[in-house]
Parts: sequence; structure tokens; C-alpha cells
Amino acid sequence: MPLSSSAQRIQDVLNELGYDYTVIEAEESTRTAEEAAARVGCEVGQIVKSLIFQGKSSGKAILILTSGANRVDVNRIKAYANEKIRRADPEFVRECTGFAIGGIPPLGHLNPIETYVDEDLLRYEEIWAAAGTPKAVFKMQASELPKMTGGKVIPLSS
Repeated sequence: MPLSSSAQRIQDVLNELGYDYTVIEAEESTRTAEEAAARVGCEVGQIVKSLIFQGKSSGKAILILTSGANRVDVNRIKAYANEKIRRADPEFVRECTGFAIGGIPPLGHLNPIETYVDEDLLRYEEIWAAAGTPKAVFKMQASELPKMTGGKVIPLSS
């Protein structure tokens, strides 16, 4: 079955960057970390939650890639971003990434995004990330996430 256009876009980016990962798209939702873990048969902690915040003064997008088992400590993000932040609204998310909330991948965005990677994700050998839709994911080596995204590894859980 062919991938949707958004999922295919991520598959194309992965291929262009030389990664041998395969996007899979299901009929069931993988929007939440719990749903994604149930669909692929892994721990919730192995799911990459992609959260977009917006700098209050700069207006810049900030991508947080955190373990599905963790809640993000917003104060830590503020410290690394050097400004107050807020959760981005759906329009801003789509404008910056080209994807809707629930399917934001760690790469392939319309614009470069300041990215932070939860150090807890690196405890796993393999992790699963969204691939452009709330029903598409791909499995990858956790150790490659910082390089793939240009993200800074930081402690993010509260």
C-alpha cells in the first residue's frame, strides 16, 4: 500500500540523507505515545514525542524530542532557549514544520528548527518516531537522533 504524501515526504528525506529506515503507515492512530507503542509493540519510553514550543520574545520555533514516558519540564527548556516559551498553536506548528500536531517527525521540516533531544531517549537502542501523519512511524537507532536532527541532548524530564 503506498504511503500518504506526508509519510512519503519523510521516507524521501530519510533516503536522501542515507538512512536505511522504513516508514510504515497503519490504519490505526499512532497520535499518542501510548497508541504508537501499542501499534509497534515497544515500551512507551521508546516513542519519540515531538513537541513544538514558541519563544515568547523571538517567536522562533523550538522542537522538543522527548521520551514518550516523560513529561517535559518547561522551565528547563526556557533555560536552554534563553527565553520564556509557550506551547505553539496548530497553525504555527504547520507553518514551521509542514506537518499537523500528532504526526510531527524529527526531521524534514519546512524550516530549520532549534531542536533539543531528551537524554532519556538515548538509553534505548531503538526508538520510534512520527513520520508526518498521526498514523505513520519509523524505527531508528536512538544514537543517531541527535546527528539526524542537529539537536542538543539535554535532560528534559521533570
